[in-house]
Amino acid sequence: MSSPSITGHAAAQGGENTRFIILISLVATIGGFLFGYDSGVINGTVDGLKQAFGSDAAVTGFNVASMLLGCAVGAWFAGTLADRYGRRTMQLWAAVFFIVSAWGSGIATSSAEFVVYRVLGGLAVGAASVMAPAYISEVAPARYRGRLATVQQIAIISGLFFSFLSNWWLARHAGASTDVLWWDYEAWRWMFWAELAPAFLFLVALFFIPESPRYLVARGLRDRALGVLTRLYGAAQGERTLGEIDASLAQDHHRPRLSDLVSKVTGRIRPIVWVGIGLATFQQFVGINVVFYYGAVLWQAVGFTEDQALMTNVISGAVSIGACLLTVALIDKVGRKPLLWVGSVGMAISLGLVTVAFASGGLDDSGRLQLSGSMGVLALVAANVYVVFFNLSWGPVMWVMLGEMFPNQIRGSGLAVAGLAQWTANFLITWTFPMLLAGIGLAAAYGIYTFFAVLSVFFVLKFVHETKGKALEQMEG
Repeated sequence: MSSPSITGHAAAQGGENTRFIILISLVATIGGFLFGYDSGVINGTVDGLKQAFGSDAAVTGFNVASMLLGCAVGAWFAGTLADRYGRRTMQLWAAVFFIVSAWGSGIATSSAEFVVYRVLGGLAVGAASVMAPAYISEVAPARYRGRLATVQQIAIISGLFFSFLSNWWLARHAGASTDVLWWDYEAWRWMFWAELAPAFLFLVALFFIPESPRYLVARGLRDRALGVLTRLYGAAQGERTLGEIDASLAQDHHRPRLSDLVSKVTGRIRPIVWVGIGLATFQQFVGINVVFYYGAVLWQAVGFTEDQALMTNVISGAVSIGACLLTVALIDKVGRKPLLWVGSVGMAISLGLVTVAFASGGLDDSGRLQLSGSMGVLALVAANVYVVFFNLSWGPVMWVMLGEMFPNQIRGSGLAVAGLAQWTANFLITWTFPMLLAGIGLAAAYGIYTFFAVLSVFFVLKFVHETKGKALEQMEG
């Protein structure tokens, strides 16, 4: 399917059309914004879900985590279907699913109905999570590819921030998330419906960006690919890039398929695939989405009111955006691996401090954790430092690396496998947190996340290889 350009064709003839590249990359990152919003909106709705559906801890945990099942499926199939139908096409489907999920989640009258709509939203989030970085990496030049791909994480965090801000404002305006706001609907329902505006914007904007040229070459559509490359880089560089893509695919004339992940020499899964799986799972096992999904529950558990807890989420979201902006400035200068290593060390230390703070508290008569003034401050500061280190490193850099580390022939399939691993790990962490909170307590739960942060330090040092400055055609697996 062809699409009109969102900037002049003639501007690209004389050389690289940087404005065009940035604009189409920004359109792709709207999917990241929706990814973040859809992930974070659940944070302020937990009390409403409990009240509306009469759910216990296990069912509430599943209601919150149900989206992640869809994410795992969406990431798995989006990667492989994108090799067949295109990166942009899969993003169009994701936009439609975002719209249906946002409306349905707010109108749901039972846990089962809610789960169905959240799973649909998960399919969209999963697809957007792997398609946006893949698309950006395939249209951006190597010298600033990392910065553009990092904008995806800024979009994700911005989505989280605006979901937190929207949740706080709607709950405060209504009195509480469970109180009726407008037209006899509770505030928590409006929290989901607020996503409809950016979802429709994403759907419309996608019709104005081109398909990935590397996908077009892989499908044998060389003339269309050359047209896109010319608009991106100019006529001369477009021809050269087309030749490089042809050369990278020349060793394997068949179209990309899942079996390409297995080495024809050894008969085993390629090492680069295991590295991708490791990056994806460690990003979740450090527990970041416990903060994103259960932030309100977490801070209420240590004595905050609902209003204070929701405002704390807003502050965390703003701090996260600042950290991601710093990553944009650094990633193409210092590289991917140093940022991952520094982030792992910082997360291990800050999570350890959070664990110490939680371990110092005791339970009141209602079973809520009570911290002393100094330990409460330590927990709050250390948790936000942890969020900063995550968003300076593993948050954006993991997605950047997944989008660029795989060779052209296996990029879609590699992203599918890594995306499935990422969202499966996300589901396990999210689903188990309420049970860990009720069973072994906050301190022990955060001790587990600290352990994985420490392990991630050694994983980065031993297995992760730098991709800074390399053309996608240079990637080996």
